[in-house]
Amino acid sequence: MENNLYNYPSPKDIYENKEVRTYITVGNDNLEALGYTEHGFAHAKTCGDRAYAILNKLGHGKRTCELASIAGYIHDIGNTVNREDHSHSGALMAFTLLNRLNMDPQEIAVICSAIGHHDEKTAYPVNTVAAALIIADKSDVRRSRVRGSDITNDIHDRVNFAVIGSDLEIDTESKTCIFNIKIDTKICPIMEYFEIFLDRMVLCRRSAALLGLDFELIINDTRLL
Repeated sequence: MENNLYNYPSPKDIYENKEVRTYITVGNDNLEALGYTEHGFAHAKTCGDRAYAILNKLGHGKRTCELASIAGYIHDIGNTVNREDHSHSGALMAFTLLNRLNMDPQEIAVICSAIGHHDEKTAYPVNTVAAALIIADKSDVRRSRVRGSDITNDIHDRVNFAVIGSDLEIDTESKTCIFNIKIDTKICPIMEYFEIFLDRMVLCRRSAALLGLDFELIINDTRLL
């Protein structure tokens, strides 16, 4: 009966929340000023949808999938405060926001844990939602995230701009999570991808393992992990 005291907002409720939208906008503007790639609504929605899809494909319950979607959508709101330690500040902001919406504390805890553990400096797949968020976030590598035309000075811009195609597949039959990307090596050698993304891919492998999956990284038709 106690559960009736709480609200259970849907991902759509969170997506349309004015406070959430403000934090995503301001955080993205802050990162643009700092020279980072896009961290706005496109990234937020990609992560939310992808985290939901991962758990849904693996047969998790609808509400667990929705929590992954919510966590994925708001995981970067800490950029409103500062890029440094944004996962922890974002988790605290999420707690305040979701608590104000009178969300079930158990659900708040799951979402805040996932957000607080998504940045590779301190990340760990502490639960299924965190694992799905990590994979969704780290696999969002695409040309459209690059903001400017000059990609010569920043390796993150070069790597993202060089990606001409990517696909994340959950193969339930072989129990494998496959991240398949195509890179234009005239723009960026594969080694540069590894220079900035190896830690993230190892984290994806750890997250996949928590979900009962092997992780494969395929670049230009060659398996590298």
